[in-house]
Parts: sequence; structure tokens; C-alpha cells
Amino acid sequence: MQETASDITGREFLAFTLGAEEYGIDILKVQEIRGYETVTRIANAPAFIKGVINLRGIIIPVVDMRIKFNLGEPVYDQFTVVIILNIGGRVVGMVVDSVSDVTTLMPEQLKPAPDMGNAFSHEYMIGLGTIDERMLILVDIDRLMASEEMGLSDVEA
Repeated sequence: MQETASDITGREFLAFTLGAEEYGIDILKVQEIRGYETVTRIANAPAFIKGVINLRGIIIPVVDMRIKFNLGEPVYDQFTVVIILNIGGRVVGMVVDSVSDVTTLMPEQLKPAPDMGNAFSHEYMIGLGTIDERMLILVDIDRLMASEEMGLSDVEA
């Protein structure tokens, strides 16, 4: 049986925290990581849309993932970061509690996503990544940011 390149190389994920949980997103979707800065609030936007920031002349929406996933009141401190994502040519900011590292997961470390009921829609999960005693909830960030409930479908980069 021949091994393929993906069997040998695995996939890289950016690990970040929201509350007590650790999540991961495909590193290829990440454009940059910035410290949290005050955003300009947009009237009538959903609570999880913190507002917009000017990123080198491009106005981008900023989503607070702690609010989006209903994980309690966000606290903005020196560890809070905005992950700038480039998804299908659209630039979006994502506020998270902190970023820990970039980790490579081999195929045998990826487990299917369990059905979590209404707490977190498993349609936005790729699965779970296991690294020793550590577990990453792997988010399908393309699907999440493109979902109708995010309301970002008409935002252009």
C-alpha cells in the first residue's frame, strides 16, 4: 500500500482559545494575527458583529467568536487577538481570547465531529484533533463565515 503526501504531511491548524476550550482553524485561511483594538460599531448589526476596522485601507467586519458561540461575556485584555481571515477573497476579522500555536495534525489524529445538539452546530465542525491529552475543536471556518446566520454574505474584501 502506497502512502500519499497528505498521509505523511498532515494538516496545519492555528490553535486558539475561547473560554476553557481550544479550537483550531486551517492555517491557510489565516492572513495575519493582530492585537485587539477598538472597532467602529455598526448600527443594527447582530451582537456578535463587533463592528469594523480599517486594515490598511480595507474596511473589514469583526466577529467576536465568544459572543457568536454563546460562551459568556467576552473580556478584552492583552491576550485578546483578532485573527484576520481570507476566505474566498473576503477578509474578515475574528476576535478570540488568545492564540496558542500552529499544530500539525496527522490523519490518525483527526476524529469525526460528534453531534453536539444546539450548543454548537456540528455542521461548522471538521472534527476533533487530538494531541496527547489536548483536544482541538476543528472549525470549518469557510462554512461558518459563509453561513446565512453570520450575515456576512454581502461583505466584500
